[in-house]
Amino acid sequence: MAHCVTVVDHPLLQHKLTMARDAATTTDNFRRLVREIASMLAYEVTRDLPTEKIRVTTPVAECEAPVISGKKLCLVSILRAGNGMLDGMIDLLPGARVGHIGLYRDPESLEAVEYYFKLPDDVEDRLVIVVDPMLATGNSASAALSRLKEAGVSSLKFVCLLAAPEGLAALGAAHPDVPITTAAVDDHLNDHGYIVPGLGDAGDRIFGTK
Repeated sequence: MAHCVTVVDHPLLQHKLTMARDAATTTDNFRRLVREIASMLAYEVTRDLPTEKIRVTTPVAECEAPVISGKKLCLVSILRAGNGMLDGMIDLLPGARVGHIGLYRDPESLEAVEYYFKLPDDVEDRLVIVVDPMLATGNSASAALSRLKEAGVSSLKFVCLLAAPEGLAALGAAHPDVPITTAAVDDHLNDHGYIVPGLGDAGDRIFGTK
């Protein structure tokens, strides 16, 4: 397992994840659940953000109170399924910039192939949180993190709904400096590279394409 993996076992999040796993859950409900889970994961992954004190005047008195210090965040979605998590994270982090990395998995080799890459200009100065619902083989996530490092990003985190042990091991080996936050670590990958028991193809379920 990667050196720094946080599994968020909050009962409310776990309940929503179980509803998302259910094959009978409709597209609209699945989309809403992914958004809600993403918000809760955003809360956890930003737990260690630095803060500084500013002076504010409440209706009762003046006081010093904490605000987040430094540059704002950048959220990077691994297309297309990562977009299903973006809205939930932006709900909590409205000031975040957003980047996109388009990767598809070659059906034969299961390797990640890049087709789109767009980031904010000052991304190297920001904490970048990469989002993708499923960490299966780890190939797409590893490729995305490598591209971001090439672009000058030095502060990275990865967030997913579900992870397979194989994906955690692969990502931990390729990028041991990147902490991973997930809602669950499932049992294994099947012969098609799907997480078991998992929740199926997150992109298809978010966008209703299957």
